[in-house]
Amino acid sequence: MRIDEESAKNTRTLPFAGASNFRDLGGYPGHGGRGVKWRCLFRSDHLADLTAQDRALFATLGVARAVDFRGQAESAASAYVFPGVAYHPLAIEPTVVQRALELQRSGRQLSAQDAVGLMQETYRGFVHDSAPRFAALFRLLLDERQTPLVFHCTAGKDRTGFAAALILLALGVARDLVMQDYLLTNALYRRPKGVGSHTSEEVLAVLWRVQEEFLNAALHRVDQDFGGVAAYLADALGVDSAAQRELAGRYLRAP
Repeated sequence: MRIDEESAKNTRTLPFAGASNFRDLGGYPGHGGRGVKWRCLFRSDHLADLTAQDRALFATLGVARAVDFRGQAESAASAYVFPGVAYHPLAIEPTVVQRALELQRSGRQLSAQDAVGLMQETYRGFVHDSAPRFAALFRLLLDERQTPLVFHCTAGKDRTGFAAALILLALGVARDLVMQDYLLTNALYRRPKGVGSHTSEEVLAVLWRVQEEFLNAALHRVDQDFGGVAAYLADALGVDSAAQRELAGRYLRAP
């Protein structure tokens, strides 16, 4: 079956009532024009609110591993268990809210520009500070089980967004398509009601959405500090050229 036919047969987003940002990474052209396999790699917002109908749909996907990037308090507040699904907590503690509160305590009213700066700082922090967690994700992608996997955080947009970008770039997907996948959050994610009621809508629109400037802040740091994604994968995450070829063999369709 040709890649375009395979893509037509599958859908990127799935109709979960309790997870608006759940989607498949399949179909994007990678190394040699080979498409990323469908129904192998999924990204999502948190999974604790899946309804009974959602859980039935989830079971049809064959997902056997769930990687949770939420911090300890986040995961404790919205825990989940799925029969037959191995749970892998790789906590990356959220920092934006803490930094925003620090600004407010100093007497400064948080502006949209401040929020953009905080988000960019957070993404730059992913590159070095969270490297052990992303390295662990790639070890799971390369382990012997080779079963479908979902990775997520709370909203599925920042920690998850950077992880998805790293996976797609490792598979040879072009940066413009990686950015396209990243920005899909803005069309899909439904912000929880009542969140940030004391914060201006202008600021909330920054904190609960994604912008090219956020992901680019991290990718520019990767390029600046490591000379590119391939070197970052090898030097910071332990995914050398042989491992990158193994990833391609596992997650790209045959020529």
